[in-house]
Amino acid sequence: MIQQWQAFTAEILKNRHSSITRVTFIAFSLAPLFGGVFMFLMGGNGTEGLSGSFKAKAVLMSFEANWNSYLGLLSQAVGVGGVLIFGFVASWLFGREYSEGTEKDLLSLPISRTKILNAKFVYYLLWCVALALSNLLLGLLIGGSLRLPGWDSAMFTNNIQVYFTTSMMIILLNTPIAFFAIYGKGFMAPLGIVAILLVMAQIFGALGIGNYFPWAVPGIYSGSGGADLKAGLNGWSYLILGLTSVAGYFGTILWWKYSDQSK
Repeated sequence: MIQQWQAFTAEILKNRHSSITRVTFIAFSLAPLFGGVFMFLMGGNGTEGLSGSFKAKAVLMSFEANWNSYLGLLSQAVGVGGVLIFGFVASWLFGREYSEGTEKDLLSLPISRTKILNAKFVYYLLWCVALALSNLLLGLLIGGSLRLPGWDSAMFTNNIQVYFTTSMMIILLNTPIAFFAIYGKGFMAPLGIVAILLVMAQIFGALGIGNYFPWAVPGIYSGSGGADLKAGLNGWSYLILGLTSVAGYFGTILWWKYSDQSK
């Protein structure tokens, strides 16, 4: 237990001054900021205040300038954008050792390799949770400043449940990204995988079979594809997502422990 804490402390020391941390928070904050602009433009004239694809999206999703639509928009932004941002976090945390040439130092330490990776997984979890919380708090501040109507406890509770469930799904889905980071010995390969998975999620969602593609499930659950697609989620959807996460975790551990680490 002491060694596990030491490994986790080392992760904190390595990352606390990294500019990458600030970049992820800034990039992720674009969702509530643009969502606020979206609500502001709709405030006076409804969907008539929008144009082009924004107006089409608002009409399709029955968006209104109120709290329910704004919080729903935050969940949908996490369901899609979270795949990219959280995937970037996983790619960086697990791939930076190879990019910076410090993986040999880690492997030579008198500590279990599993503990080293578990420390990274815990730090990844806390980083992503902090991103989700910061976005929610920023969204609440923006919504309050816009004086959006329609606030009530039942609405808020329902939207918060969707928001955090969507966030946790994406967090779980990035264990395979950690595997590709150590398999590809860097963070560029997993970033490419993240981009491909994001595109595939959109394609499978558009084809109506996204409920069986794990990286499409969070977006569908958030409501980004509409109520009909969300209704198509079933036990198999969540089972596939869970199995993907478990496979990614154990694949990462086993590869780190038993593969040839020559470079």
